[in-house]
Amino acid sequence: MHRRHLLSLGSLGLPGLLRASVMADGLPGGPGRSVAADADRAGADHARADHCIVLFLNGGPSHLDMWDMKPDAPSEIRGEFHPISSSLAGVPVCEHLPRLAAQMHRTTLIRSMHHSVNNSHAAAVYAALTGHDRGEQGGGAKPSDHPSPGSVMARLRPASNRTLPYVSLPYKTKEGAGGPLQPGFLAGFMGPTFDPFWVLNNPDAKDFHVDNLVLPERITASRMQDRSQLLSSLGSGLSIRNEPALAAIDDFRAQAFELLTSDAAQKAFRLDSEPAEMRARYGRNIYGQSTLLARRLVEAGTRFVTISWAPDANATWDTHGDNFNKLKKTLLPEFDAACSSLLQDLDDRGLLDRTLVAVLGDFGRTPRINAAAGRDHWNSCYTIMLAGAGIRQGFVYGASDRIGAVPASSPVTPGDVMATIYRLLGIQSTTQILDSLGRPHEVVPQGRVISEILA
Repeated sequence: MHRRHLLSLGSLGLPGLLRASVMADGLPGGPGRSVAADADRAGADHARADHCIVLFLNGGPSHLDMWDMKPDAPSEIRGEFHPISSSLAGVPVCEHLPRLAAQMHRTTLIRSMHHSVNNSHAAAVYAALTGHDRGEQGGGAKPSDHPSPGSVMARLRPASNRTLPYVSLPYKTKEGAGGPLQPGFLAGFMGPTFDPFWVLNNPDAKDFHVDNLVLPERITASRMQDRSQLLSSLGSGLSIRNEPALAAIDDFRAQAFELLTSDAAQKAFRLDSEPAEMRARYGRNIYGQSTLLARRLVEAGTRFVTISWAPDANATWDTHGDNFNKLKKTLLPEFDAACSSLLQDLDDRGLLDRTLVAVLGDFGRTPRINAAAGRDHWNSCYTIMLAGAGIRQGFVYGASDRIGAVPASSPVTPGDVMATIYRLLGIQSTTQILDSLGRPHEVVPQGRVISEILA
C-alpha cells in the first residue's frame, strides 16, 4: 500500500473538494510549498485593518457613468446620465447611484488610476488584484502567478479563530465564456493551500448551502475529532512534508476538519437567519446576497473576501454595447444597493473601523461612445473607491482631464493601491515570499504606499 492510497482511506469529501477545485482549473494539486521569509509580525501588530472585502466589478466599469462624470463635455463623451449631489460636498455621482451618494462622505475616490493593459481582461484583472503589471500577457491562472492579497493574508495573517481565512464568491470568473480561470484570485506560486475557499452556489437561492460544509446528522463533532486523531496517527510515520503534493492534501484535510467542526464557519453561511428587511436592503440577487454574506464572514473572523461581479470576462461590466441600458436597468441599481448597504451595515456594527472595503475593476471605459451605444476598454484613466479602516474619509485623490481620458494629476497604478492595502493590513509591500523553488519575491515590488489617502 503506497502512501497516497493510505491518505485517501480516511479522507473526507471536503478535502477532496478543496483539492478538486484546484485540479478543475488545470492547476497542479501541489507544485510546491510557499513559505514567507521572516514575515513582518510587527507590521501586523500595527495594522489598521483586520479584514478586507473587495468588490471586483469584473469586466471594467465605466468611470464616466458612475463617479467621474463630465457633464460639460460633448454628448458623445458625457453620455445619457446626469450627476446628482452626494454626501461629499462638491463630488457628484451618477443619478442611478442614489443610495451610494449618501455614503460618499465615508470614502476615498481615486480618479487617476492607470496601467499598461488595454486588451486582455486576464492581464488587467491580474494587475488590479495583485499589483503586478505584466503588460498584455493574458491567459488563465498559472501556478507561477503572484498570489492574491487574500492568499497572502491567509499565509501571513491567518484568522485567529476557527474560520475561513480567505473566501471568494460567487463565481470562478472565466476568461471569456468557457475559458480558463482568470488570474489574480489564487495563491499562485505559494501553492494551493492558500487558495480561497470558493462559494459557488447562489446565496439568493431558497436552498442555498455550501457543498460539503454540513456534517451528516449521525456524525458528531466528537466523532470528527476522533477521526482526525486517527488520520494523524496513521500519517505520523510518513514523511509527507517532503513531498509537496501530499503535503497540500494533508493541509486540505486539516482545513476540512476545521470547517466542519467550527461554529463560526457554520453560522456565517446561514443567511436565512438575517432579517428579511436586511436581505432586501442588500438586494435579492446573487451579488447583493454575496455582499451580505461577505459581511457575515468578516463578522465571523474571515480575513479577506473577494466578490467577482461576473461569471466571465465578457459579461456584466464589459459594456461594449448598450452601455447605458445595462447600467441603468441592472448593474448600477444592484451595485448601489449592495455597496451602500455594506458600508452602512459595517459602520452600524462597529466593523468599518477595522474592515477595509475596496471597489476595484480591470480598467475603465472609453471617453467616446461607440457606434453600438457602448464604451470600450480604457486603461489610461479610471476610478476606484476605498473605504473603512485607515482610509481618509470624504476625499478625492487625483483627477482626470476634461473628458476622463488621462490623469490630470497624481497618477496612480494598481501596484500603488495594493501596496497601500497591504500597509493597512499590516503587511509591508517589501515582505519576501518564497516560491516552490525557494526564490524570494517581494509582495508588491512595483508600487508605493499612497500616504495622502491614509487617515
